[in-house]
Amino acid sequence: MANHSLTAVIQRISFFLGARTLYTRADSRASAFSDKHNLKSLIARFKPSTQTPLPVLQNWVDQGNKLSSSELRCISRRLIKSKRYNHAFELFNCMENQQKFRIKPADHALKLELIAKNCGLMEAEEYFMRIPDSAGKKAAYLPLLRGYVGDRDTSKAETFMEKLYELGLVVNAHPYNEMMKLYLATCEYWKVPLVIQQMKRNKVPLNVLSYNLWMSACDEGERYGVAAVETVFREMQNDEIVEMGWSSLATLANVYMKAGQSEKAILVLKNAEEKLSTCNRLGYFFIITLYASLKQKEGVLRLWEASKAVGGRISCANYICILTSLVKLGDIAQAKRIFREWESNCQKYDIRVSNVLLGAYVRNGLIKEAESLHLHTLQKGGCPNYKTWEILIEGYVNWQKMDEAIIAMKRALAMLKDCHWRPPQRIVLAIAEYLEKCGNFEYANEYITDIHNLGLGSLSLYKILLRMHLSAQEPPFHVLKMINKDKMEMDSETVSILKAFTGLKCLEVKQ
Repeated sequence: MANHSLTAVIQRISFFLGARTLYTRADSRASAFSDKHNLKSLIARFKPSTQTPLPVLQNWVDQGNKLSSSELRCISRRLIKSKRYNHAFELFNCMENQQKFRIKPADHALKLELIAKNCGLMEAEEYFMRIPDSAGKKAAYLPLLRGYVGDRDTSKAETFMEKLYELGLVVNAHPYNEMMKLYLATCEYWKVPLVIQQMKRNKVPLNVLSYNLWMSACDEGERYGVAAVETVFREMQNDEIVEMGWSSLATLANVYMKAGQSEKAILVLKNAEEKLSTCNRLGYFFIITLYASLKQKEGVLRLWEASKAVGGRISCANYICILTSLVKLGDIAQAKRIFREWESNCQKYDIRVSNVLLGAYVRNGLIKEAESLHLHTLQKGGCPNYKTWEILIEGYVNWQKMDEAIIAMKRALAMLKDCHWRPPQRIVLAIAEYLEKCGNFEYANEYITDIHNLGLGSLSLYKILLRMHLSAQEPPFHVLKMINKDKMEMDSETVSILKAFTGLKCLEVKQ
């Protein structure tokens, strides 16, 4: 088949927008599993994540496969879930440009979310105001409100809510819940009960999340406390249209735990266990975390075993949770056993899982175990990330294995262009002090310059480098330039070091 543009191909064979397929209902049911399998196979080809998926879709269609509009929407959502917002936006625009494409209310929500992610909330606001029908606005308002909540912009969120009231779009608990999330995030706890009052005044039924957020606000607010939370909980119990679930019980247990009422917390968590789903593991690991905080190892292990009865693979995130909980409880031996269990079943080696055990070894001074585990993960194909190096650097510094710390720091710094991690200042300074002690002038200069370029420079670091320049009888032009660029005020010790450079032609520095 000749190579056509994706737009033309989609227009030619895929959308069937406004047209009917010739499948009977029986044919559709028979092909449903195959279609779902094919879509998964297609999505799996969208790698690497930096490349646009459009050529993959082009090739898929050229091979004689079909792509319906619903499948393209599904692909867009999967790209959003993978945080590939630019690619999802690209695909949506391609869909929208089709002659037979008819935008649905849900499409407005999808497009507004993509505009917000790719172009910012201001353009998303403008798009919302251009949506011509109330059904489209009703579908699209929530992503915009969530954008304000994500930015913690109380003023814009409250103004937008007023607009939604004017348009008659606030008809369920969702926008109210978003506002309560915002007030919790901005520590305006006293506003949450006002939102609840407004819901009741407007006869909007509270849902489970509404009650959970209300309880959380009562727990945090200075004028409230455990008694206020219990009052809300009792109201929830008496609400006939709300089904009490594990999340509400876990919220109450967390309140008791923070108040030091551990026995009540444990009792509530046992009740929460009875509400857990047999289809989803989320609740199991939320409760596991609470049991770990309560130092209830028996509860942690009981929930861990129970979670295995839930269908599907246990995720790496689940393993990280149970390992973190056991490490928190000081049971490294049990954590090691479960780590080996994960290792024997994992399809792809996720270094974040081994990092939990590595961190436990380092914090407990188990140097040989830490080094052995690190080598083991490399042999297994694990790829160290910045956290791996941070753990190792901290361990090497604590164990005074400074040469190894320097090597690990070099590798960590090489990764910084691809992530937002920055090394702890204590570790940065410890390595610089070691370089000064060893008199390694050349590498100290290189190292501290790299740290400066990352925006992590400090006067303590620069004083080390100034002393090393003085010892080497080298003019400190470069160090002074870094100090000036960082707009740092010199203390008396720095001034004293600079005075010792008498005889060398130094740059003028504003003191």
